[in-house]
Amino acid sequence: MIEPRIIIRVRDVMKTDFGTIDGISTIDDALKKMKKLKTSVLIVNKRHDDDEYGMINCGDIARHVLAKDRAPDRVNVYEVMSKPVISVQPDMDIRYCSRLFANYNLVRAPVIENNKVIGMVSPNSLVLDGMYRTFK
Repeated sequence: MIEPRIIIRVRDVMKTDFGTIDGISTIDDALKKMKKLKTSVLIVNKRHDDDEYGMINCGDIARHVLAKDRAPDRVNVYEVMSKPVISVQPDMDIRYCSRLFANYNLVRAPVIENNKVIGMVSPNSLVLDGMYRTFK
């Protein structure tokens, strides 16, 4: 008899502790928030219902601020963030989420339900948390 396939959902492995910031904030503000939250990525809030979420990470800041010798207190988050971002649904099978990450070379993705970010997922969480459950 074939055993039923174990389905692990993104919801089961996502991190629910994530930081957010407004696009009008400065890079200096973003860096302070990242340091305080011990993270390298922040979700950029929507400005209105028809807007999309953005994301900023340390790589963006290194490329667009540090490498160009720009003052972090004079550059706004919206100038260097990625937007729109590829997001995933909480009920997605982690196998498909992992393929999405591989196909688009993603490092993180927000998990969106009912038009709100409810978590973040990364390849680490997919492998370490997700695969561990499969072989437990």
